[in-house]
Amino acid sequence: METRQQGFLDSEPLREADEDLASDVTLNMTEEEREEILQELTKLEEEINTLKQVLSSKEKQHAELKQKLGITPLSELRSNFSRGWHDMQSSTAYKKTSETLLTAGQRTSTAFSTLGGAITRKFGDMRNSQSFRSFEEKVENTVSTIKTKVGGTGPGGSFEEVLSSAANASSQDTPTNNSMDSSERPC
Repeated sequence: METRQQGFLDSEPLREADEDLASDVTLNMTEEEREEILQELTKLEEEINTLKQVLSSKEKQHAELKQKLGITPLSELRSNFSRGWHDMQSSTAYKKTSETLLTAGQRTSTAFSTLGGAITRKFGDMRNSQSFRSFEEKVENTVSTIKTKVGGTGPGGSFEEVLSSAANASSQDTPTNNSMDSSERPC
């Protein structure tokens, strides 16, 4: 006879050896023992059916009571979610993570504030520089030239003529490094 371990969910069909084993067990049993086991099996099946009926009745009663109280599946879901959220917020891991993120946020805020202050100072320094002032004067001169020509106070012209004359004026005002003599070069 072959011996093998059979799992609960074994999907293999019974083999001839398995059938022989089952018949050996029933053959070694007296008729009285067999009747007792059959009675016990029948009684157990009846109890299972009774318990199923009782459970079904209790589930029905449970649903009716919930309906009378106005408890819907959605409200239960909300309640479970709320309870779960509260439990999570009470956990040690959540508290530690929250504290860590708060600290990181404060440090990041401080870093951005410091960076913003540094950038503001640099822009202030740049605006006060000689190069920026020179550029600013050229832009002001160009704008006033355009306003004069477009406003009609001087000899008029088309918009294209005003733009080209402004561009010429701007290029004449901008000295190149090669064309500057030593007295015009910045130190």
